[in-house]
Amino acid sequence: MPSIRNALFLLGASTVLAASKRANDKYASRATEHYNKITGNGSYRSEYFSPENVPYHSVETLMVEAPDHGHESVSETYSFWVWLEAVNGKLTGDYTGVETAWSYIEKHMIPDSKNQPGNSKYNPSSPATYAAEHDDIDGYPSKLIFQDGIVGEDPIAKELSQAYGNWDIYIMHWIIDGDNWYGYGQQGDGTSKPSFINTFQRGASESTWKTVPHPCWEAMKWGGRNGFLDLFTVDNSYAKQWRYTAAPDADARAIQAAYFGWLWAKEDGQDLSSVASKAAKLGDYLRYAQYDKYFKKIGNCVGYDRCSAGSGKNSAHYLISWYFAWGGGLQGDWSWRIGSSHTHTGYQSPLAAWILSTQSAFKPKSSTGAKDWATSLDRQLELFRWLQTPEGCIAGGATNSWTGAYAQPPSDITSFYGMWYDWQPVYHDPPSNNWTGMQGWGMERVCSLYYLSGDERAGLICQNWAKWVKDTTRVSGGEIVHATNLAWEGNPDEWNKSNFNKSGLNRSLHGTVSAEGLDLGSIASIIKGLFWVSLKDGDQDGLNLVVDVMDAIENYKDDLGYAALEARNDYENFGKEVYIPSGWTGKNAQGANIKSGVKFIDIRPKYKQDPDWPQVENFLNGGNPPEFTYHRFWGQTEIMVANGLLSIYGVTGGSGAGNGSGNSGSSSGNCPASIKNQGYKCCKAGCQVVYQDADGDWGVENGQWCGCGGGDSGSSCPKAITNQGYKCCSGCSYVYYEDQDGKWGVENNDWCGIPSNC
Repeated sequence: MPSIRNALFLLGASTVLAASKRANDKYASRATEHYNKITGNGSYRSEYFSPENVPYHSVETLMVEAPDHGHESVSETYSFWVWLEAVNGKLTGDYTGVETAWSYIEKHMIPDSKNQPGNSKYNPSSPATYAAEHDDIDGYPSKLIFQDGIVGEDPIAKELSQAYGNWDIYIMHWIIDGDNWYGYGQQGDGTSKPSFINTFQRGASESTWKTVPHPCWEAMKWGGRNGFLDLFTVDNSYAKQWRYTAAPDADARAIQAAYFGWLWAKEDGQDLSSVASKAAKLGDYLRYAQYDKYFKKIGNCVGYDRCSAGSGKNSAHYLISWYFAWGGGLQGDWSWRIGSSHTHTGYQSPLAAWILSTQSAFKPKSSTGAKDWATSLDRQLELFRWLQTPEGCIAGGATNSWTGAYAQPPSDITSFYGMWYDWQPVYHDPPSNNWTGMQGWGMERVCSLYYLSGDERAGLICQNWAKWVKDTTRVSGGEIVHATNLAWEGNPDEWNKSNFNKSGLNRSLHGTVSAEGLDLGSIASIIKGLFWVSLKDGDQDGLNLVVDVMDAIENYKDDLGYAALEARNDYENFGKEVYIPSGWTGKNAQGANIKSGVKFIDIRPKYKQDPDWPQVENFLNGGNPPEFTYHRFWGQTEIMVANGLLSIYGVTGGSGAGNGSGNSGSSSGNCPASIKNQGYKCCKAGCQVVYQDADGDWGVENGQWCGCGGGDSGSSCPKAITNQGYKCCSGCSYVYYEDQDGKWGVENNDWCGIPSNC
């Protein structure tokens, strides 16, 4: 904003917040103090990191939820690491941590060429061999069906190879063993760390408690006579092979965090273009999440041998699925790839789609990558609207393969582009959409999109969702109570995109609160989503709740960060059986014998050496449930980021319901995103305009520049366009024309102004 700074003397302003001046408010102090605890003052020598700089899932080792050991790490953790560094960069001016975090994504999570040999042997016309999924774990191993014409073609493999000069997949595998606790090592060496492992492989009923952890590099050194392969599939013969699985929402989050880091660095005159280009590459390969598992045609796909194999891109649902996977032979002589037919709203990231389709620094190299993400942006927003309940919360997802076997769904199930509604996509133990963390994860990305782009569709979804957050979250006496679990009933209406703005949708679909309490990570995620929509709309009540929650979270502070006591009744599963087919026998790298009747703890005997094991053992012997204060990396980061955002965007206030540290007077007005994106807050309503430029109207409060909400009513495109009666485009769309008034796009067959911050 050089024109404003050049006008300082004309305005007579005595002080201005320059880009180089860093915030020193209490929220910045909280965020930087927390960052230093997590990272060891940026050295990564802390209890949150391994000596190899692996960010652990949790500080504590005895931990079972999605990972089955606290010192495992997942792609989710690494994506939050990028977020952590991006916010710290904006608060301190040092953005080197963003580059560092991405370098460890490449070092630890994205398999290098040696770890995925033989990709050049991949045949896009025959991507994989079909095997049905099963709702019940005793349906495994699942028989591979060797039959021509069942699996469709992979339409993006060749263009990715052409764009990047090789056939490797540039995406994160979802889980690694940070300390090599299981003992598989990398490429079966038994010692190196971290190492690629996998757990979930056996359908919807396979909770973490029923998994058999195994190495991604299957050299048949452990397990049974076929390694672990014949626990999962029935094959004619078994070959030594490697296999990796992506958790696509984590890759999308890494792109989101990289974008904010890049945006803030650019504002501060620093260059993160190298990270932007890597994030763009990640997004290019992330498109495998947009495809049906076996590249079958999307819509009304019934019968694995009757539903049409896809050709071109008619196998793309353009949503972000639960997973995709790839693998091949250890000798490098064959390889395969699959997508996923199952989608969950909690995994969507319309923000990542917007970044990859509109922001030039993040444009994928492939010939159709940006176009595909533009389509995905629209489709994802439609999915959220299709699954929004009258209460405002968001229901589960949609599948192109009922029960994972292209079965015929019940007659009352409604559909979305021919995909069927599923209230518990992918996993049923526990149901995948009961945990309200999914509300925060998915909607934070919708609402940050709304803040950045002004997309009115995202705004409608977020405004309805914000009402639900306010209705289900309260702060009293420094304590936070919020919805921790939901129960679902009914079906959404049959989808028609023309109904997007229609009132009274989904009258029979309901999400009701089934449990309340405190989950620090979840509420921080939810509050981040509320923050973005409230900041965009100038919703003072929403911002007050954000501040109240973040102030109250300070009451849960300890030496390692933030934690609340958790009673783990589910740890009774340590003593319960893991399904192993009768007659199967093998041994893992911990030396445990695996056979029918084996228990969770039997497969993991090293847990009995954990200092926290006596608590669990006492529980299994009839004592009280063990209690822990867990420090999960992702939850700690969500708290740090939420505090950082309050500082970066100059939000204060609160209703006084927190710990009493909130103060009155928030940025209650509305103003253009092109001003807020530079780090300036909005002036209070009724402010006096003292300067105007292409970004909008400017005022001065407390000696600092702020955005005035008057003039162009908060639009983020040039007044020279809106003064002619044209609207601002909802996002950074294609520039069809440029003149002295600004850049022009087209929406709904009418001209619109391209936002100034594009």
